[in-house]
Amino acid sequence: MASKSTKSGKPRKPTRKQAEQAIETLLLWAGEDPRREGLVDTPKRVAEAYRDWFSGYNENPVQYLRRTFEEVEGYDEMIVLRDIEFESHCEHHMAPIIGKAHVGYLPRNKVVGISKLARVVEAFARRFQVQEKMTAQIANCIEDVLKPNGVGVVIEAVHQCMTTRGIHKAGVSMVTSQMIGTFRKDARTRAEFLRMIGSDR
Repeated sequence: MASKSTKSGKPRKPTRKQAEQAIETLLLWAGEDPRREGLVDTPKRVAEAYRDWFSGYNENPVQYLRRTFEEVEGYDEMIVLRDIEFESHCEHHMAPIIGKAHVGYLPRNKVVGISKLARVVEAFARRFQVQEKMTAQIANCIEDVLKPNGVGVVIEAVHQCMTTRGIHKAGVSMVTSQMIGTFRKDARTRAEFLRMIGSDR
């Protein structure tokens, strides 16, 4: 049964009870008995896990970048935060995407706390995602708020929708990148960024 829509046209969010009933339905469809001891509380556990896995829908990444610092003694060289581990989920199969993000930018006249860059990655990761879209979202968010001279984002991730189903190819990772401003226009800047994150091989 289709869910009713709100005035904005977006489907109305179901209740916690409806979510648990949907999980119970999936267990039945898989061939299980949701009433057996090991599965009695599974719908509750999965619903709670979803609250954690997809907490990014309740966060605004832009807010993390609002507080900046201008007293940096004129520092205008590249700032890079690498190996930001994240967990996301494929929007096509709802399977985990596990990987690392590398983020760099060339400040114009202000910088942001490094933990905020990691929070931006986390906010976008904790949603149903496509890796290419997530890469662009992170880069565009930093560009829109900080207005730096350039932004570079590289993401390396393993997609469980490929390793645990379908083609079943383990050990395969996907790499995506988004370069904006100087990172796109200047080959030397781009090469420096890739060298700093260890992706220049």
